[in-house]
Amino acid sequence: MAVVPVLIIVTVALLHVALAGHAALSAAAAARAAARAEYAGGDVERAARRALPPAFRGAAAIEADADRVEVEVRAPRALPLGPPIAVTASSLLGPAGGVPGG
Repeated sequence: MAVVPVLIIVTVALLHVALAGHAALSAAAAARAAARAEYAGGDVERAARRALPPAFRGAAAIEADADRVEVEVRAPRALPLGPPIAVTASSLLGPAGGVPGG
């Protein structure tokens, strides 16, 4: 009888971890897209937001400095009672071989 509540808790915990993983992969993809845009002289924030799934776009925090871009998103919760998980990814894109001017 005590097995069912434990299975439910484990299932919800695994779902929460899966949602956090999805958020981490999405943030990493957005950071890479933004770093490419920054290197090419494009709009960093627009590139990052367009690379994110629509559910993450509104609350995403995007920071760009020198040659590094950082994207932070909040993973969706499996239950309203679950703790929010902030996920951050960063990307660095520089010239090939580290030589200024490419």
